Amino acid sequence: MYQPLADRIRPTTLEEVVGQGHILGERGILRRIIESGEIPNMVFYGPSGSGKTTIANLIAKQTNRKLYKLNATNASISDIKDIIAELDTFMAPSGVLLYLDEIQYFNKKQQQSLLEFIENGKITLIAATTENPYFYVYSAILSRSTVFEFQALSAKDVLPAIKRGFSLCDPEIQYEDTVAEHIASTCGGDVRKALNAVELLCHAAENKNVTLDDALLVAQKSAMRYDRDGDAHYDVMSALQKSIRGSDPDAAVHYLARLLEGGDLASACRRILVVASEDVGLAYPQAIAIVKACVDSAFQLGLPEARIPLAEAVILLATAPKSNSAICAIDAAISDLRAGKTGEIPKHLKDAHYEGAKKLGRGLTYQYPHSFPNHWVAQQYLPDELRDSTYYEYGANKVEQTTKQYWDTVKKGEK
Repeated sequence: MYQPLADRIRPTTLEEVVGQGHILGERGILRRIIESGEIPNMVFYGPSGSGKTTIANLIAKQTNRKLYKLNATNASISDIKDIIAELDTFMAPSGVLLYLDEIQYFNKKQQQSLLEFIENGKITLIAATTENPYFYVYSAILSRSTVFEFQALSAKDVLPAIKRGFSLCDPEIQYEDTVAEHIASTCGGDVRKALNAVELLCHAAENKNVTLDDALLVAQKSAMRYDRDGDAHYDVMSALQKSIRGSDPDAAVHYLARLLEGGDLASACRRILVVASEDVGLAYPQAIAIVKACVDSAFQLGLPEARIPLAEAVILLATAPKSNSAICAIDAAISDLRAGKTGEIPKHLKDAHYEGAKKLGRGLTYQYPHSFPNHWVAQQYLPDELRDSTYYEYGANKVEQTTKQYWDTVKKGEK
């Protein structure tokens, strides 16, 4: 029966595992836990191909406990009940290890069905997920588990596995060093993907020889980790905005490229528009108009040409002066409203364009600013309860300070 190379080459000892030195190194905490034989409930969080399943297999081997594997994408509560039925029988006298892959696909009820048994120790749960467990795993499971984050492997980490893969797949295969390096650099830190490429190249090799041209065809594009509905999406979006906010045009263009290479034009455009007002704002008021024009152009052009106006917009924002005075002002006002601070609108500001308004005392004392010098007159606009509130603070930039100086002069003259 056919067995994929990635499965045949799976490590049988911790020494054979590549990467994850932060938790599996000589003094790594997870390594020490495994070697102790006392295994707690755990959640393995990390990208595909980073070793989560391999470590679960090694834990089962180390502890001599029966290992059950379920994948939450196709498992159900009945599968869990079948496992529970074997507890305290000769099949599992010491309890079981349950490796639940893609736990994020189990709903709350399905996850809750495990609680009683992981709490009394009859089931030791090793859950795996590619998504942030603090968003997707039921809090009661998390409170009874230790979360270990698996990191994406570097090309250097993957290279030994690729070389082992060639040797195991066909010891007679010849390949250039650049072949292994190319596969390592284009697999996106996913060992499984790299080994699949190795296996395919071995099967397709002519005269037992693998060329770089073959490798270029098999691994044409870096497997960048990006999922529009997953953590990677929000991480890239966050990094894009923070790079622009931090005035780093190089980093900003890099994260824009990640979004666009993932085909996510709409998200890139929305985030850039937000940044124009949130982080540049009144320090460069024209930025939002320019960015909107670039975004409109991007949507009209579509990818790949859309990358050009969006790069212009991102570089413009990253190198522009910064101000967050607008978002701070609106958030302060909203905060007061949510705290119940509203108050009655002053009568002189209320609508007076209807018969009977004067009888209600509306608009009687309103002063029309355009009838006064500099189009300004001192009068109350906020409700009595908030009359001394200040929401907008002028930013420390040339545009806002110039505006502040103007109004300071106007209002001082009136006084």
